[in-house]
Amino acid sequence: MEGRTVNKASLALALWLLFSGCLADSAVIVGSKKFTESILLGELVVQQIRSAGVNAIHRRELGGSRVLWNALLTGEIDIYPEYTGTLYYEIFSRQVTEEAELRRLLVAQGIEMSRPLGFNNTYALGMKEAVAERLNIRKISDLVRHPELVLGFSNEFMARADGWPGLRTRYGLPQRQVSGLDHDLAYRGLAQGSLQVIDLYSTDAEIDYYGLRVLEDDRHYFPDYKALLLYRRDLLKQAPEAVTALHSLEGRLDSASMAAMNAQVKLERVPDFQVAGNFLEQTFGHRPQASPVTAWQRFYRHTKEHLVLVGISLTSAIVVAIPLGVIAAYRPRLGSIILSIAGIIQTIPALALLVFMIPLLGIGGPPAVVALFLYSLLPILRNTHTGLHDISPQLRESAVALGLSTGARLRLVELPMASRAILAGIKTSAVINVGTATLGALIGAGGYGQPILTGIRLDDVSLILEGAIPAAGLAMLVQGLFEWADRAIVPKGLRLAERKR
Repeated sequence: MEGRTVNKASLALALWLLFSGCLADSAVIVGSKKFTESILLGELVVQQIRSAGVNAIHRRELGGSRVLWNALLTGEIDIYPEYTGTLYYEIFSRQVTEEAELRRLLVAQGIEMSRPLGFNNTYALGMKEAVAERLNIRKISDLVRHPELVLGFSNEFMARADGWPGLRTRYGLPQRQVSGLDHDLAYRGLAQGSLQVIDLYSTDAEIDYYGLRVLEDDRHYFPDYKALLLYRRDLLKQAPEAVTALHSLEGRLDSASMAAMNAQVKLERVPDFQVAGNFLEQTFGHRPQASPVTAWQRFYRHTKEHLVLVGISLTSAIVVAIPLGVIAAYRPRLGSIILSIAGIIQTIPALALLVFMIPLLGIGGPPAVVALFLYSLLPILRNTHTGLHDISPQLRESAVALGLSTGARLRLVELPMASRAILAGIKTSAVINVGTATLGALIGAGGYGQPILTGIRLDDVSLILEGAIPAAGLAMLVQGLFEWADRAIVPKGLRLAERKR
């Protein structure tokens, strides 16, 4: 029975991986970072490719520059929008300074680069106009006179080679209250007064909306960030029409147009596929087909993705953790090592564990499943060990006196006696799994985390609730199912004995 369960779990994961691979082979995969402009550019590329008669899929909000770059190198995506400054300073760490050198370096790794799309979205620092005027701050160097200011930068900017570390050194900035947070949340912190200075993208819609003063980069720290498209060279043979389509976007987007589209999505709440379609219609005279997705369709897709993540990871954890728990109970020395390893895994932050999986398994469902599987092990393993360990010696001796073999004692006496503890461990893992699976959206695994991330990005509470409420409901449903399973699986005598205590 146990062998069949293992085979089923392995088959399920294999089918998912195979299915994902088939999808990737049959369509051009366009990736985008987790901010509005990148998503809009990704949507423009997808719709333009589709208008050329090529199937394209948009894998949106996959993370930061490194995640997208690595996904491009490994072939998990075929195209994604990038910026020249990021390539020079972050991806290649100032190894090259000229475009020709950059192109040669990219070609050596199997990557091609389009010409710029037409706008420069450089980094900048910004403050509320009233605060900047009161403190007489117009340039970044003016910040040196105000060490008391609280700075909040996007998490990526905090660590980038062209971000805060180099900026602080170049200007000798003395501020110590500097924190990293989501780029979209930084604007809200600025509006509420909890932050005084944040990093900006020069085409951000919020600059005008919040009435911000963009500080002059008087020491010329930030390079140009001209938007362009990176794509795999094998697309030239596999989908030449797609390459032609993406090159048709070169030079078509100026800064004003990009800022206006960002504003439509962020401030006016116009769907990004509609904004992209409007631009392509105005620019090329054709409107690509883009079917709007209803709330129920999104709910169905996110539910299916979430259930797959939770189902495969939890089933695999049950299959692995229960036998390990038995071994831990029968072999105390080995058991302490097994429990220690599982405990160490449990202490790794969920987001860090997901990121660790990316180099091994790429982006999407597989790394999320493996991370969730590892997180699910400890409660099941520990409860199995505890349930078996707490069986009274008299009961074990009675089983031996009846002539039962070790395997028979385990199957007929010990596991049934420990079933309530084991089931409690599985229930704990399942509920934790449902909540943790929302983080899978950060690496393209989908699920209920996707609308939550989008809602945070767009400051849309309804979208956040679109993911949060079903996730909470699913956790409650799982809790109820295991309460029912407790009555159905645990021997009646054990339940009655528990009530008498």
